[in-house]
Amino acid sequence: MRELDIGEVARRAGLAASALRYYEEKGLVQPIGRRGLRRVYADDVLERLALIALGRAAGLSLDDIAAMLAADGGTRIDRARLAARADELDLAIVQMTAMRDGLRHAAACRASSHLECPRFRALLRGVRPANPPAASR
Repeated sequence: MRELDIGEVARRAGLAASALRYYEEKGLVQPIGRRGLRRVYADDVLERLALIALGRAAGLSLDDIAAMLAADGGTRIDRARLAARADELDLAIVQMTAMRDGLRHAAACRASSHLECPRFRALLRGVRPANPPAASR
């Protein structure tokens, strides 16, 4: 097992040292000791950091990720949570694909006004406000 100080881990993982300290605080990573004032990690921390990065890229919270990473370096994968997140991503992909297609159409549409274009109007009918305003009282 090779030892890496916090600066080397940060550089190789593409993270700030403060992020590593925060991950330690959250229980996501554990140093194996200190060399002087610097934290030292086992080189397998890089794989763990890659798992954390993958979870973050998939939209999981650090708490979700922490629940799936055992303190001993193993994993406790919540397969149902991962499947649910994959379903959420599928829906987001469908929505974003429709949005992309609508933007491409609007950019290329030759109608004198987008509101005269049947395809653009159909796109508008499918749009739902993200946060509808509260009703006036």
